[in-house]
Amino acid sequence: MENRIKRATGQLQGILRMMEEDRECVDVITQLSAVRSSLDSLIGVIVAENLKSCLLDDSSDKDIKIEQAIKMIIKK
Repeated sequence: MENRIKRATGQLQGILRMMEEDRECVDVITQLSAVRSSLDSLIGVIVAENLKSCLLDDSSDKDIKIEQAIKMIIKK
């Protein structure tokens, strides 16, 4: 997950350079779309790991944690 965040950070820095260099809007938007897709995928991985952890958890607040994770998914 850390590598994905570092990759997205690098992509965003590249986008800033593109904007400073007055690159074509379509090129900037293409890169922004790629970053968004990457972050959406990362969110899915994090939520899936959280749900997996919650399902294996025997604590009393298990249902609350699962509900919170579901709300985060549906929030979009």
